[in-house]
Amino acid sequence: MIAGNISGVRQSILDELEALYELEPRRDLFIPREIVDKMAEVTRKLNREVSVFITRRGIVADISLGDNDRVTLPQLQTRRGEQRLSGVRCIHTHPGGDPHLSAVDLSSLQSLRLDAMAALAVPDREDVPLTMCVAYLAGRDKCMMEGPLRAHHLPHGELLALIGEAERCMDQERQTGAVADEVERALLVGLEAGNGAQPLEELARLADTAGAKVIAAAVQNREAPDSATFLGSGKVSELALQIQALKIDIVIFDEELTGAQTRNLEQSWGVKVIDRTGLILDIFAQRANSREGKLQVELAQMKYLLPRLMGMGQVLSRLGGGIGTRGPGETKLEVDRRRIRRRIFELEQEIEKVARQRELRRARREQNSVPVVALVGYTNAGKSTLLNRLSGSEAFVEDKLFATLDPLSRRIELPSGREALLVDTVGFIDKLPHDLVDAFRSTLEEVRKADLLVHVVDGASGEAQKHYEVVGQVLRELGAMGRPTLTVVNKAELRRELDLRESVDAAISAKTDMGIDLLLQKIDAALRSRYKLWEGLLPYTKGDVHAFLHRQGRVLKDEAQEQGFAMEVELAQEDYMRLQKMLGE
Repeated sequence: MIAGNISGVRQSILDELEALYELEPRRDLFIPREIVDKMAEVTRKLNREVSVFITRRGIVADISLGDNDRVTLPQLQTRRGEQRLSGVRCIHTHPGGDPHLSAVDLSSLQSLRLDAMAALAVPDREDVPLTMCVAYLAGRDKCMMEGPLRAHHLPHGELLALIGEAERCMDQERQTGAVADEVERALLVGLEAGNGAQPLEELARLADTAGAKVIAAAVQNREAPDSATFLGSGKVSELALQIQALKIDIVIFDEELTGAQTRNLEQSWGVKVIDRTGLILDIFAQRANSREGKLQVELAQMKYLLPRLMGMGQVLSRLGGGIGTRGPGETKLEVDRRRIRRRIFELEQEIEKVARQRELRRARREQNSVPVVALVGYTNAGKSTLLNRLSGSEAFVEDKLFATLDPLSRRIELPSGREALLVDTVGFIDKLPHDLVDAFRSTLEEVRKADLLVHVVDGASGEAQKHYEVVGQVLRELGAMGRPTLTVVNKAELRRELDLRESVDAAISAKTDMGIDLLLQKIDAALRSRYKLWEGLLPYTKGDVHAFLHRQGRVLKDEAQEQGFAMEVELAQEDYMRLQKMLGE
């Protein structure tokens, strides 16, 4: 079978190429002359590249046709280890007469761990000799070159001996402890934003947070994504060469892909493909530390995975059982879906239990009349740094997206002497996956039930208005948009001209302490409206009420007089109503 681009090729030519599979194997030849001549003949007829893969036993393993300047290399299945050579060499033609290997050729040599990569130059004129260049691996990132050589007079023994030398280089590198760089090399892909902004800047920060190394980015100006490959076919082919040349390990899309799009792109490029949602879920999985956080992330991952499960392709998809391959007739795909649905149900039940425990803790706080102040904002706006500054704690802080995943609560003292509970929540981001919002709804309930929201805006960002609107949209989804809110611009020491249309309550620097006192005063004033002052003479017989006032309120005056206690107490609205009932007012 001839692989690759065979459209428009006469069957007689394909038959001639397939006949090469029947040649008697020659272990002593780098490439038999009959194969060289047939490759050159077909290249001249079609003006297309031809590639042939030959094993160390001299067997032709694969033949492919390409275009006039490229040929798709197959993913050959070998049993050799990841750190060893594949045991297969590739010889391909270059129409036009240039035998020198391209960067893509050398990248393919390294990524496929080929025994050798050879380019056969095929000039237009038949009277011009055929020439060849050959490359071998001399280590993980090094190549050794031979040629140009006369293709009809190859030093076969020397060329085959160099394969053994390449194998020894790989073995020596492995034995000395030289290991491959574990950081994945990423290519970012997105559609043109149309507003002159850098559309992939945030995606690059997400990739860095996830631990990938961004090597390159590609943007296509396209009105709507292609249903099969998201990008146009020409762009897919163009990026295939770039992926080979740059040794890309993973391609990350800025939009959400369907399961079919992901599968088609992975088959075209031979590397892992993920979308923005998958990347964010991966970051959340890395950051989750608490049991609740891990459950919520796994639930979001299961909901994301379920509609993206695909069939087994060429692999047998039916379940085998009993005699032979007869089974219940249920496909592996159906089994996987059923297992995921069951796991989703189990996770939802566990999260519901944790949510009830959280609700009990919240009820105890409300009973103790401790006001809750929730820090909300775009990811990496500086919420955790502000929490540390206001509370004197040492919560984990890092200049990366989603440094905080599990909610943190710290008590703070306000200028009036009252106490409040400060809650740091997970940061929001543009195109935040809906499954993630649903999974974290119990955690984000802290935001919806808070007495005051402090919306932290990154003053050093050039997209402050956009980030503000994204946070507002998520708050609307949570039903928290109507809560009392202070808008605070952080990183004022780095602040550029701020593109923010909303009024700002305070400009601060959580890092340098600038404006922190003003912010505390603003928080204190905003919470004051939820308190009422009770003044009166409490009879000595009301000992239970006296204890209640000291437990629930902020006592400003408590003097023993002849008829009872002369008291001034500041109480939360709900405690004030409870006091009235206790006094029978």
